[in-house]
Amino acid sequence: MVRVLLALPSFETSVCDRETRRFNQEAAVLGEEVRVFAISHDLPLTQKRWCAAADVERVITLSDHVLGEFGPACGTLMKELRLPRRASFVVDGRGMLVYAGYMASNGDEPDHAAVLEVARAAL
Repeated sequence: MVRVLLALPSFETSVCDRETRRFNQEAAVLGEEVRVFAISHDLPLTQKRWCAAADVERVITLSDHVLGEFGPACGTLMKELRLPRRASFVVDGRGMLVYAGYMASNGDEPDHAAVLEVARAAL
């Protein structure tokens, strides 16, 4: 299984909202062999509420709110804000990181085409 990981500050920002909705649509096209995970600092209840309101069913949401381990481990933590920098990763079926994209600004979206191309190639 190929995994696409999205590091996000919060689903309730306009950029995170657009990004996650887009990957939700793409996940349906990619099929069952590609899983999309979105990791944010939102509380799990906030994530659940947002997914229901946005009709997002193909993106698996994970909260790093309590432990805060994902950001430091993946180089996405903005220490001064205690929030993750927007980033995207692709991990192939062998567990190897095959793509890492860090956004220069949290207002930037990832290169969707590049992430999807790498995910397809990793199948």
